[in-house]
Amino acid sequence: MSGWLAIWTALIALLVRAEDRADPLLVAGVAEFAAAYKSWDRDGFAKAAELVRQASTNTLNYAPCYYWLGVVEFHRMLHLRNLAAADTNRAAVSSVMDAAITALERAVELGPWHAESHALLATLYGMKIDRNMIRAVRFGPRVDRHRTHALAYGAENPRVQYLLGTCQFHTAKKPAAVREALATLLKAEKLFEAEAKIEPGPLDPRWGYASCLMFIGRAYEQLGQHNEAADYYRRVLAQQASNHLARQCLTRVAKDN
Repeated sequence: MSGWLAIWTALIALLVRAEDRADPLLVAGVAEFAAAYKSWDRDGFAKAAELVRQASTNTLNYAPCYYWLGVVEFHRMLHLRNLAAADTNRAAVSSVMDAAITALERAVELGPWHAESHALLATLYGMKIDRNMIRAVRFGPRVDRHRTHALAYGAENPRVQYLLGTCQFHTAKKPAAVREALATLLKAEKLFEAEAKIEPGPLDPRWGYASCLMFIGRAYEQLGQHNEAADYYRRVLAQQASNHLARQCLTRVAKDN
């Protein structure tokens, strides 16, 4: 028993030290990100990125810090990509995407078990491929490797299922593949709903639900099920009233009906 007591004491000490290393800047950055995600606010994402980036200089070997930096940069990139085409700066999108990848690669280097970081990396490398065969040869193995690790360490994590569902959706070429992506996203939706019943700590992730609903809507729209798509776009807007992409999609499917 004394041996097990010593092990548990050591583990508790490690956890305490990890919490001590959670720089107040990181906590503030995560809170800023949560507010920006809810309002889908570009300036809020930028402010969150700066806070978390400063925190990363104080905690050079703390995997959650780099995870959160990757998360914030990922959402900054999504916000840029979702702007109207005339307002989208492709160079800026590429730069922010690369910043997210750099941060997340550091996160999995420090914490190989971090499922969400692997899932984000699989998603980002998949976005880099963008259905280009040459880039597929380069980045495809990275997508497969990070997807495998994500499922190995977090098959019941809602963000892992949501992110992998988006990968399936982006690569789907036939209705059957879109339905497979939809099934993954619907599983993620249920996992998000279960997670919402658990009170989070200051660094526990709670992002992804609205984006998951958005992709479910897109999948239904692609399958021609516009009533279901409209319902999900409305649910996105209930979560993020300023999500202009969801509003555009809702207008489009409403016109088609």
